[in-house]
Amino acid sequence: MRKIKIFTYDNADIFNFTLIFKIGKMQDLILTIVQTNLYWEEREKNLDHFSQLIERIAEPTDLILLPETFNTGFSINPSICAEPMEGPSMQFLGKMACEKNAVIMATLLIREGDGCFNRLVCMHPDGKFKTYDKRHLFRLSEEYKIFTAGHHQVLIEVKEWKISPVICYDLRFPVWSKNTWKNGVYGYDLLVCLANWPETRAQVWKTLLMARAIENQAFVAGVNRVGHDGHGTGHTGDSRVIDAKGNVLFAAAEGNEEIHTMSLSAQDLSLFRESFTVGMDWDHFSINLNK
Repeated sequence: MRKIKIFTYDNADIFNFTLIFKIGKMQDLILTIVQTNLYWEEREKNLDHFSQLIERIAEPTDLILLPETFNTGFSINPSICAEPMEGPSMQFLGKMACEKNAVIMATLLIREGDGCFNRLVCMHPDGKFKTYDKRHLFRLSEEYKIFTAGHHQVLIEVKEWKISPVICYDLRFPVWSKNTWKNGVYGYDLLVCLANWPETRAQVWKTLLMARAIENQAFVAGVNRVGHDGHGTGHTGDSRVIDAKGNVLFAAAEGNEEIHTMSLSAQDLSLFRESFTVGMDWDHFSINLNK
């Protein structure tokens, strides 16, 4: 148990109180963001490129985040880009996770049964993995006509951190990523969004990442690509990490390839949540999927 003296300021009144809380088992989480250009519909070039980028990560890390559809770019052409779950891109992720002794999150187009999915894979060093299928398929690109929407939220655990993953367009739907609080326990600690978010809506991307952090009292990591896709659409990246107060802890250089490793403080998150207990007043809700 720790005693922390907290001073809060509201309307010029000063409230001085002592807060007692317990730091849980969570250790600090070391996170690596890879912001880069993608080769349009060229799997082998992308896998070779990411092999070199991941090899450049010199310091130890727990979690490596790659942009959405890391192996093809955001193509909606499954005849060229979709793979089975035992395909070369999954083999690549398993190999890289083992070599770096780190969890890797990436999305790729998967063909399974009669459907195709934009699927996030969380690959562990031992070859085990969890998956999340993109729930909100981007209507302007007709992604929703070609791929099958996911129906399940997923929680992933890394070093006692509970991580909620979403994919690109999902970020616009706050109910889908809403955190929960029950008996002092939060649903998740880190929201991860992997994206191909275009330059024309970069301000929306940055605003939504900050909003999701504040409203959910959680860290948020958003990873986006740079460069132009096969349709000529530009992407500036703007990958960033934001703390539960909405402070930007890291912002990647606009338009540049960048690899950045940083530590997320478990103690800072616990202290803020225990000193500003908005989670206790969150509304209880359930989600009814419309299809």
